[in-house]
Amino acid sequence: MRPHGLPRHRFAILRRPDEHWRTCLNIDPTLPIHEALPALQSSLAARSRVVLEAPPGAGKTTVVPLALLDAPWLAGQKILMLEPRRIAARSAATYMARQLGEEPGGRIGYRIRFEARPGKRIEVLTEGILTRLIQDDPMLDGVGCLIFDEFHERHLATDLGLALALDAQAGLREDLRILVMSATLDGERLATWLDATRVVSAGRSFPVTVEHLPGKREERIHVHLARGVEQALERSEGDVLAFLPGRREIDDSAQILAARLPANVDVVLLHGELAIEAQAAAMTPAAPGRRRVVLATNVAESSLTLPGVRAVVDSGLAREPRFDPNAGFTRLDTVAISMASATQRAGRAGRLGPGYALRLWSPDKRLESERRAEIVDADLAPLALELAAWGGADLRFLDTPPPGHLAQARELLQSLGALDSAARINAHGRELMRIGTHPRLANLVVHGRRDAAAGWVPELLALLEARDPLGGEERWSEDWRARLNALIAMRLRRPLGSAS
Repeated sequence: MRPHGLPRHRFAILRRPDEHWRTCLNIDPTLPIHEALPALQSSLAARSRVVLEAPPGAGKTTVVPLALLDAPWLAGQKILMLEPRRIAARSAATYMARQLGEEPGGRIGYRIRFEARPGKRIEVLTEGILTRLIQDDPMLDGVGCLIFDEFHERHLATDLGLALALDAQAGLREDLRILVMSATLDGERLATWLDATRVVSAGRSFPVTVEHLPGKREERIHVHLARGVEQALERSEGDVLAFLPGRREIDDSAQILAARLPANVDVVLLHGELAIEAQAAAMTPAAPGRRRVVLATNVAESSLTLPGVRAVVDSGLAREPRFDPNAGFTRLDTVAISMASATQRAGRAGRLGPGYALRLWSPDKRLESERRAEIVDADLAPLALELAAWGGADLRFLDTPPPGHLAQARELLQSLGALDSAARINAHGRELMRIGTHPRLANLVVHGRRDAAAGWVPELLALLEARDPLGGEERWSEDWRARLNALIAMRLRRPLGSAS
């Protein structure tokens, strides 16, 4: 029975395998994921590993954890859910908490870098934090289920977290449930590799008309995108979601669109460096009589569902880390997306009704079928250090780390004094792990504590990791002096630009 006085539409009934029923406040009963819940719940009751395939917008991120809370096998323990992106982690935890009439920090919470509101029953974590939890407590005491959301993004830290979880499950926690959720990855291959049950949610979407608008010779990306946005606004209703590779392109596009769009169209930005309030604005529907153009990185590809979107403009580009073994460093490269990503992005236009997707490349262009796993191209020094801390176990990875890259990573760690000659971690190596950044930079911090410049090590580290000390108020530039001055002003609590 629903509580007296509350309308029926504010409740969704979730059926459990034992034929009992429970009610959850505010969960939309029309979300497609509800059709897969009985199979998912019975699979987790019978098996310790399950793969759930569900397209973006099906509701898996915010419905599944709540639906599992009363499962007998969970026995009141906590659910930890991994989200690859901080925006998505905070958003998912906030949404779930509000379904229970709470704010994050009660039964539902999150932990991301520099911010934590721990939850008693469900906690949404970003990748590095999950790794630390497993390394610090391989038994995962009090945890009954690990959920790996958006596994198709194939981040290195996600692959490592899953490998550690599988090893802990096999050797220490046979009762631990592991649920891997993905939107576009080959679920059959993943389930076979995991020896897991596979559950599929077909999802529900409307047809999307896909057109192409190739760029003109020497045309800059923000000018090209502006033409595409204007065309999408003409040929669709509702809001337009435009995908760009990074913040620089988003800022350039916002500037040109502000001068070209009608007065009733608002330009909204969405990327990882925005303040929380600005991120929340992107999740707020347009005011009556107005439309929005949301300029986003691939954070909006699968991690977040934006309200009101009926059209997508896709640059076909993303910014991804690529390790240069000759230089020994990782750089961010602008690369073409995969066909799976292009399909996923276009599908964002078909959540509310028939949609429109405009791709800013020639229909003859050939794309890779799936996104490359980061482990194939990444700097493996952080991974090698984590493996050494775990005890050098032969962990299972869906894609094996390249042996040459791994050997080079171990050589680097030995040169830093983090591993001994047998590639075993030592006290210095464990100290580097506690810093929470790349071993090269962590080594700088540890040694920097010993000289007079130690007080500035955190600020210099922030610059090396490309954290913007200007807070997005000014354009990101290559002027390190301006950025360092901003840090000095922050340290001395002076207004930016004041006299020294």
